[in-house]
Amino acid sequence: MKNDQRNKYLGFINIAFQMGLLIAAGVFAGIWLDGKFPNKFSVYTISLSLAGVFISLYLVYREVKNLNEDE
Repeated sequence: MKNDQRNKYLGFINIAFQMGLLIAAGVFAGIWLDGKFPNKFSVYTISLSLAGVFISLYLVYREVKNLNEDE
């Protein structure tokens, strides 16, 4: 296995950790805000978790695009 190929695999592992951390941060921030400002539908948790998902997807798109351009 070449070092170049290993670096690509590490890049994908990094993407997975980034996604997990961003989504988890959104969820925990939303839970905290819902506790601080109670509402009927947990609006902050839903909104921030979805924002974390969309930001993660955008970052994945950018990273995969960069990995493909490096080839």
